[in-house]
This record gives sequence, structure tokens and C-alpha cells, in this order.
Amino acid sequence: MGIFRWATCAILVLGALSLNCLRAADETTKAAAENSARRPTLFLVGDSTVRNGTRGLVGWGERIGTLFDSDRIKVENRAIGGRSSRTFISEGRWDKVLSDAQPGDYIIVQLGHNDGGPLDDAARARGTLRGTGEETREIDNPITKQHEVVHTYGWYLRKYVADARAKGVTPIICSPVPHCPQKAVEAGAVEKSNYVAWSEEVATAEKCLFMPLNKIIMSRYVGMEPSDIKAKYFTAADNTHSSAEGAELNAACVAEGLRQLHDCPLASYLRAKPGGGETSTEK
Repeated sequence: MGIFRWATCAILVLGALSLNCLRAADETTKAAAENSARRPTLFLVGDSTVRNGTRGLVGWGERIGTLFDSDRIKVENRAIGGRSSRTFISEGRWDKVLSDAQPGDYIIVQLGHNDGGPLDDAARARGTLRGTGEETREIDNPITKQHEVVHTYGWYLRKYVADARAKGVTPIICSPVPHCPQKAVEAGAVEKSNYVAWSEEVATAEKCLFMPLNKIIMSRYVGMEPSDIKAKYFTAADNTHSSAEGAELNAACVAEGLRQLHDCPLASYLRAKPGGGETSTEK
């Protein structure tokens, strides 16, 4: 009788273990299927040239979503006006992006327009050290009331790249969009900006995907008078922020830049334009 009871218990235990193993396998298979079926997300990290909350001013990130197939990919515009490569991180916005991102997602980083300001002024305290080196400066931030170590523009870009890769996310560094030209634009021209050069320098050093957005947009201005560029693509407010039409042009140029990248499947999620072919960047 004792042997019978022992055998019965053993059978019951083995049965329970087998059932648990089958359930675990089913859950693993289900999770893998859900992950495979999950739409990837494209996160946009940037300043007011990517997302703008002022009436009449539009960032390219507010128009880029319509160029992607929303059934296959989700676009999250996390850009916010006034931020530099430093303050997007120090305010915790980058940590939130990383928290929401999943392996297989993409991140485009376009920052630099606000990095040239003071490090510790009482108004914004958003500047970064010039260059791409490892120099630092310690400050007492008058806004946050915290002691802070400020790095170079290049250091912050490297952090975006390293953090994204550690999360299994593909980073793409994008050169800042150009300001409204003050003279006729020649073919192949790039705006004379250190931040344009430094963004490419970092991308090259880190072997990171780089989109020469500044150059692509400038190429669309060739043959136009500066006054016409201003009237069509910018607003009366300044020579930095784009109008709705300017945002659409810039977004189309981002799509063009994605198609030019090698070994980056993000371009495969772009919508085909009506009549066949890919999204156009015609003026």
C-alpha cells in the first residue's frame, strides 16, 4: 500500500511539473509572438525645430508621422522647445524615452540649436561646453539649485548613442536644421555651424547612423531667393522656426535622409506616395 501511495504521489507530482512546463512554454511562445507582432516605435528627440507649441510655428516632427505607415510603426514625438542636448537629459526626459523604448525601436536625435547659450544663467542655464571632447565644468545651477557637472555637446550626443544601444534601440544622429539663408544657396552647401560639424564628427567616431539633414534641406533651397525661402518656409517671428510648409519640407527631407542610410530598415516603414514610388521631397 505504501509503495502504491508513493507511486501515485510521484505520478501526480510529475504530472503537475509537466503541466507547469507546458504552461511556461506556452507563455514564452505567446510572449515571443507578441513581441514579434509588436509595432516598433520611432522616438524623436529634439527642440522646437522638431516640435513647437507656438501658434504658427511648426516642427518637422509634427509632420513626419504622416509619411510613415502607421499600421506598421508608431511615431512618438518627444521633442520639446527650448531644450539643449544637456537639458533634455537633466530634466529627465531622456530617461523617460529610454523607459518607454523597447529593443527594435528607433531614436532620431536632432539637437544643437540651444547648446550655445550660457551654462549657468538665471533664465535658462541650458548651454553645453563647445566641442566633442571630455572637458567638464562644475556649476551651481541657478534654476535647479543643484550642483551640476556640464559636459561638451559631443559628450551628450555620445550618451544618447550609448544609452540607446544598451537598450537595443537603433540611434540616428541628425544634424540641426538650417536657419533661413541670408544669401543664395549653392549646390552642396551646408550651413556654417559648429553643431552641424560636431554632430557628424560624433556619429562618425561612434559608427552611428548619421543623417545630414542640414545639407539635404539646404539642397532644396538652391535656385531660390533668400526672401522667397523666408516667405515660404519660415515665419515672420525669426529665421530659425519653420512654418507649416517649412515643416512639411523638412519632414520630407528627413524621409529622404532615411532612404539614403545604409543598413537601416527604418526607411522600409515609409509610405509610398500616391501613384507609386516613395515619399517625394519636391518643393
